[in-house]
Amino acid sequence: MSSYIGRKVKQDVVNSVGLVLIPAKAIIGNEELELIRMHRVDMSMIMWDTPVKTVTESCEMRMQMTVKQAKQLFQSIQADRKVPVHQFREEVIPAVQQMADHPNIFELFETVRAKDDYTHEHNIGVGVLSTLIGKWMNLSSTELATLSLAATLHDVGKVKIPIEILNKPGKLTKEEYAMIKQHTIFGYELLRDTVGVGHRVASVAIQHHEREDGRGYPFGLKKDQIDIFSKVVAIADIFHAMSSKRPYHEPMPFYEIIKQMREGTFGEFEPEIISVFLTNITAHLIGNDVLLSDGRRGEVVYINPHDIGSPLIKVGSDFVDLSKERNIQIQSIFA
Repeated sequence: MSSYIGRKVKQDVVNSVGLVLIPAKAIIGNEELELIRMHRVDMSMIMWDTPVKTVTESCEMRMQMTVKQAKQLFQSIQADRKVPVHQFREEVIPAVQQMADHPNIFELFETVRAKDDYTHEHNIGVGVLSTLIGKWMNLSSTELATLSLAATLHDVGKVKIPIEILNKPGKLTKEEYAMIKQHTIFGYELLRDTVGVGHRVASVAIQHHEREDGRGYPFGLKKDQIDIFSKVVAIADIFHAMSSKRPYHEPMPFYEIIKQMREGTFGEFEPEIISVFLTNITAHLIGNDVLLSDGRRGEVVYINPHDIGSPLIKVGSDFVDLSKERNIQIQSIFA
């Protein structure tokens, strides 16, 4: 049923006694699907105003166009060492924020996942995911605009890193890794010297690899020493990187990313922000079809609030409780 998410109804959707459940022209989300299930509405009787693929295709097209625009801007930074912040605000950030409004977050994750041009797709992907987290945190529109810009520019310092190091398919040498880590400093210097860029945007560039436990870089900052926007971008950065195809590794399975983020494998994250992120992701799982690690396909029907990472899955006429069958995990999600 998750394939209906994002579609617009043409007429009111009513139950068996004529009560309006969903008004005409409304967009179907998880809440609307739950109403349809509860009232046992026949999906074949609903009149649709939006073809099933329109929302997804428009998001994919916007992603491609935005990556292309941003790539040209980053290349201009590489050439003249000046950040065209006005163009980012006018041409890139509105698209980033529009994509973050996509009604199906798993379609969104698939759309922004880097597939071909990791460096530039990563910039936009992290911008979109950070904006999404900011919305879940109920940030004001002003804060959200700053976060979107900071997240999109978080890796701007990589314009000063040799491309052969950025795209190296094998393991980096100690010297190469030290050079990669310098992108945080380079990014801060570029943004600090840019008229019209606030301090918080520059702070994200230098802090997005810092961690709560002080094991990040470049300074080993801890907890309150790290700006909250940097903490948001750190989570979006890791999730997008692990979900994407990179020169040196294939995308990780969904369950493995969530497991490692929860366990702090990539470093310790701000507890409240990682909780908001993981709780919202798992809550949106309800109603989605998933592929299990044993090869079976099923639908997520219940999330245990005390164990959000191990939902109840309906497979045919059977139910699989992942909180009890620990050897089975969600491999991937059918958006």
